[in-house]
Amino acid sequence: MSEIFLKTFVPEENLSSAASSNLLTLPCKMRLICQIGFGRWPSKCRARPGCSLLPGLSYTLLLCPCLQAMLVFIISGLVILAYCSQASNERTYQEVVWAVCGKLTGVLCEVAIAVYTFGTCIAFLIIIGDQQDKIIAVMAKEPEGAGGSPWYTDRKFTISLTAFLFILPLSIPREIGFQKYASFLSVVGTWYVTAIIIIKYIWPDKEMTPADILNRPASWIAVFNAMPTICFGFQCHVSSVPVFNSMQRPEVKTWGGVVTAAMVIALAVYMGTGICGFLTFGAAVDPDVLLSYPSEDVAVAVARAFIILSVLTSYPILHFCGRAVVEGLWLRYQGTPVEEDVGRERRRRVLQTLLWFLLTLLLALFIPDIGKVISVIGGLAACFIFVFPGLCLIQAKLSEMEEVKPASWWAMVSYGILLVTLGAFIFGQTTANAIFVDLLS
Repeated sequence: MSEIFLKTFVPEENLSSAASSNLLTLPCKMRLICQIGFGRWPSKCRARPGCSLLPGLSYTLLLCPCLQAMLVFIISGLVILAYCSQASNERTYQEVVWAVCGKLTGVLCEVAIAVYTFGTCIAFLIIIGDQQDKIIAVMAKEPEGAGGSPWYTDRKFTISLTAFLFILPLSIPREIGFQKYASFLSVVGTWYVTAIIIIKYIWPDKEMTPADILNRPASWIAVFNAMPTICFGFQCHVSSVPVFNSMQRPEVKTWGGVVTAAMVIALAVYMGTGICGFLTFGAAVDPDVLLSYPSEDVAVAVARAFIILSVLTSYPILHFCGRAVVEGLWLRYQGTPVEEDVGRERRRRVLQTLLWFLLTLLLALFIPDIGKVISVIGGLAACFIFVFPGLCLIQAKLSEMEEVKPASWWAMVSYGILLVTLGAFIFGQTTANAIFVDLLS
């Protein structure tokens, strides 16, 4: 969602026509965040395997100062990337890291982007299955998971059918220009889902009664367990560089105001959804808050339809970004020029798309818990938010040729070190937690 708000605050008339095509490669992750990001915020207040039950309102309020502090780091990272992009004259996240930090860091960045987009595509397919289960249960007029259900209502079949009919054809083309028309739908879907959750809390249905709501966190470890979702929800840094360079007059000062407004609105949406969603269901809230509502609720069914429609158009964008990074790594490794015959490019693109699609589909069919996916790739989001911008800031300042370093220079270098340290800690903690709690449990 952070990315779509970022683009929303950069109106079309402020985009250069020559560069606006860069926006088509952006992962419009607001559609992803509708489910993976803010859809999971209420569940951050409930128990996860091996942990004590987390509190509701007090836990959310405890996270507020943490979120506000993190928002400062998140916004500063976006400004740092814009500054380094302007200084290096590069137009994408990975190109900025390559130019400022060198080859090794650039390769690590590209690998991280490929893994991140791959994991996100898996999460997309799981989302489709979750929402289809609820919709099919209403259409078939039978409880979800009921024994003796027809074969065509099986989750694996419905996910596979939807993926082959809609996602694969949209993923094969070389360009994804059609995505520029999907932003409005994404914004409407986000606000609609948020409004439904808030309204359902204010005027709840009779059958919806919240479970226990505790009054204090079980431990600080419980707070850190929410970090993957927080980082994942606010990670818009990878696509921020093309957005910045697509502005007609890319200025760092103006960019700072744009990203601040976008992040504050995203925070308001997250907090409204998290507080109202958790207080509606208490500790019984589902990891995906929409799944906690009854299948026959018409308003929620419309929200589910928004989610499915958004995800169907989001998968090709994330795949496009991942495929572009893999393509660049492969061509660089082979020493093959980008300007090659169309036939070879087309064969390689189709093969890469099929392999990517089939692998993500197989993993989504056998990993039905989206929380396990988020816990793994949430650590990578911390790298994009903190580690790489921090390294860029340090390298940019070290490259300045000044015999006497002013206090501001030392302050910037120290801040860069702080960003790298914070990001490395979050990445290590979330990755270790994902391995030992989520994957091995």
